[in-house]
Amino acid sequence: MFHIVMTAFCFVWIYPFLWMVSASFKTQSEFFTNGLKLIPNSPSMDNLIRAWNEANFERYFLNSVILSVSTILIVLIATATCGYVLGRYSFKGKKVVMGLLVASMFVPMEFAIIPIYDLIKSLGLMNNLMGVILAEAGGVHIIFILLFATFFGQIPKELEEASIMDGSSFFRTFASIMLPLSKPIVGSVTIMQFIWSWNSFMVPLILTLSKPDLRPLAVGLYALRGENVVDWTGIAAGGTIAIVPIIIVFLFLQRYFVDGIAGAVKG
Repeated sequence: MFHIVMTAFCFVWIYPFLWMVSASFKTQSEFFTNGLKLIPNSPSMDNLIRAWNEANFERYFLNSVILSVSTILIVLIATATCGYVLGRYSFKGKKVVMGLLVASMFVPMEFAIIPIYDLIKSLGLMNNLMGVILAEAGGVHIIFILLFATFFGQIPKELEEASIMDGSSFFRTFASIMLPLSKPIVGSVTIMQFIWSWNSFMVPLILTLSKPDLRPLAVGLYALRGENVVDWTGIAAGGTIAIVPIIIVFLFLQRYFVDGIAGAVKG
């Protein structure tokens, strides 16, 4: 009985996703006549092809890849180094720093968008993909910092001391020994940041208002919604295209994701 109830609950939970994928293979007429039906009468790839070619999704997809990969690299470097220092060393004001980092979690993005806009504009990076990357990579990312800090705090000090005795510098010890040991956390951070960057909407929309060609997929989907007509099957096809990379990345890194979260909780 438990499995039956949970199976029904899971189906209800994933039904919107299944409906989106199904709608991307339907015609406009079938979409409105059999909208709730999951299996199309005559499956067609026309919506996917149209979204990719005519809706400029090829360009949006490339922008999303560049944005996500660049953001992940910057966030990994920043959070890993910060987590390493907070997890391994004691210094004056450490509790204050941690308190400020945690407090920043409660600041809504809407409050930060104005200073972000002014900063990017003052740097001359408006309507520039680099400006979007820096805006997305900025912020505290306190969850990632805590994951790294918790993990690095569990590593025996003898390993670090042996490395220093062998002549390794601070950065070499971190890059050669500590960072490779944190693969589970790196995998977890990569997955979560990739999902957030890939689905980011508000910041790229505001920073690329004058250059639509720089928009990522999430913002490009919004372009399919006109003032009087909404291309529902096109939006469904675009959503299906956008979700595929997330599934692929998660399937490849899910083992590191589970190990990383489990290790952080254990710590």
